[in-house]
Amino acid sequence: MILNTVAVDLGERSYQVRIGQGLLSRAGAEIAPLLRRKRIAIVTETTIAALHLPALTEALSAEGIASTTLALPPGEGTKNWENLARCTEWLLEQKVERKDVVLALGGGVIGDLVGFSAAILRRGVRFVQLPTSLLAQVDSSVGGKTGINTAQGKNLVGAFHQPSLVLADIDVLDTLTDRDFLSGYGEVVKYGLLGDAAFFDWLEAEGPALRAGDKAARLRAVTRSVEMKAGIVSRDETEEGERALLNLGHTFCHALEKATGYSDRLLHGEGVAIGCALAFELSSRLDLCSQEEPSRVRAHLKTMGMKTDIRDIPGDLPGSEALIALMGQDKKVVDGKLRFILARGIGQAFVADDVPGDKVRAVLEDALGA
Repeated sequence: MILNTVAVDLGERSYQVRIGQGLLSRAGAEIAPLLRRKRIAIVTETTIAALHLPALTEALSAEGIASTTLALPPGEGTKNWENLARCTEWLLEQKVERKDVVLALGGGVIGDLVGFSAAILRRGVRFVQLPTSLLAQVDSSVGGKTGINTAQGKNLVGAFHQPSLVLADIDVLDTLTDRDFLSGYGEVVKYGLLGDAAFFDWLEAEGPALRAGDKAARLRAVTRSVEMKAGIVSRDETEEGERALLNLGHTFCHALEKATGYSDRLLHGEGVAIGCALAFELSSRLDLCSQEEPSRVRAHLKTMGMKTDIRDIPGDLPGSEALIALMGQDKKVVDGKLRFILARGIGQAFVADDVPGDKVRAVLEDALGA
């Protein structure tokens, strides 16, 4: 059995991301070395609990580890003040101590929420990520960004709080719907587009097999994505520079998510894919890359059966001015200027904060069919 280990190098707060098959059933043995006492508090959501909680608790019991569980509602709407309070107060009721470990079992929503709760509980307790979605395995479970959404926007309240361990079991990806898997694939593609053209070439060839369930392809895709993120996080933990590249497509994406009410109309990874296509379109119009590059990005996304344009989002959307106003609330705004991640080509992303507003407006208006 192949098990890949990627280190996130952060000095005393370094940790490992372990990627492979069967990690859920070995979770007890993987987590046991972290525990001062043999008990753990699990926070998950109801859909994931039905699928994976019995196997997890059995794995913990096999190592003599007692566990208690809180299951929250599924969906992006769970990442709010109310559920943050519910989760934190429940952990206090479980008498979780500073040296204990909290386990987040679920996708990005649970990982972000539980990580933030762990960050503020007793001014910081340790936590382990057991991501169950492709998106969480390749992106949100690694790097220590935690938080919740508010009325003003996505992830505007949170903290940097690194996990102590991440267990990415690629077998659990078999339980995802095709739409959820492809949503996570939006983040996988992002890594090739931002800094590894050879990885994007490989995805163009192997993406369909990866979608169909090929374990070797899934292992390589998750591992390479985590390697890229771990390297960037190790060099720039709190997004002072290079880490901003991980936001390729996200300035557009977060505005579209806000415009659709963080609903099932648009999943996060779908928004990332559309945002990446828009970022390359904007780059092309600014003469940073050839017109073939955005066409190639869209062609691959379409081959994979993914959304590629704003017009692929069902229902009404606000106009270009309203979307630009939503972008103005994004975390990536600096000194009132919108920051975009643009590209000089596939694998050649960079941060730009001097993008002409009329160019952004024109790209959005064309995308909206205005």
